[in-house]
Amino acid sequence: MLRGLYTAASGMLAQQRRHDTITNNIANINTPGFKGSNAVVRSFPDMLISAMGGDNPSQGSLGKLSTGVFAEENLMQMGQGDLQQTYRPQDLALMSDILVNGTTFDASGKSVDANGNVSYKPQAFFSVLSAQGEEQYTRNGSFKTAPDGTLLTSDGLTVVGANGQPVVVTVPWEQVGVTAEGRLVDSTTGVALQGAPQLRIMRVDNPNLLIREGDGRFRYAGDPAGIRQIVAGERVEVRQGYLERSNVDSAQSAIDIMGALRAYEANQKVIQTYDRSLDKAVNDVGRV
Repeated sequence: MLRGLYTAASGMLAQQRRHDTITNNIANINTPGFKGSNAVVRSFPDMLISAMGGDNPSQGSLGKLSTGVFAEENLMQMGQGDLQQTYRPQDLALMSDILVNGTTFDASGKSVDANGNVSYKPQAFFSVLSAQGEEQYTRNGSFKTAPDGTLLTSDGLTVVGANGQPVVVTVPWEQVGVTAEGRLVDSTTGVALQGAPQLRIMRVDNPNLLIREGDGRFRYAGDPAGIRQIVAGERVEVRQGYLERSNVDSAQSAIDIMGALRAYEANQKVIQTYDRSLDKAVNDVGRV
């Protein structure tokens, strides 16, 4: 009976974590460039129950017992978000559709070939410097400028250029145009701005190796060979005057959060049933 209690309790914990993940997605539905997460639920290994003793113990198998589930990890959904036009010259959005040798990816950005090899669709990110000087990556292109013309993220971190140095613009941003390749030019003449480097846009081959650092930023924790700067022809485009919206589906999130709640309540009722059975066993049966 106690096994059933543990199984139901593990189900409640898994659904609570799933609920927290969906709630975080909904809370960031209006955050530019936010990428939603899915909680992956996995079952504990099954146990083989066998009869002890008897004339032939080798034939005493009673079957398998499931020991519950746990929320294994949160997987990010890196799909492209819709673009929202803001007309603000410092708002930049990335459109990314990087191809890999004709590989076809599903909606989640995953591909499995005939041999079972798994690959993921590469994604592009703006490069910024953290307060500790570490290079991090973001899709939130809601930028601003410091008094000295340095381009900053909305939370005040430095945006990095292709030369690895901060992006500094000495003219008003109303006069700055950003090309699809991320070059900063005079919006009237199209001539490159003197001293202003091209934006550093990075390609991450496996986005699942990115770790959330908060405020829409990620840290790369994989092989250095799996991340590099975008080159021409890789189907990555910068859109000025636009922001990428969150890729969270609000309708699906509402359905998922209700499903998590119902599953939580079902496990809760199982525990209540076991509790009443134990109460009867201790207080009534034990009195006989």
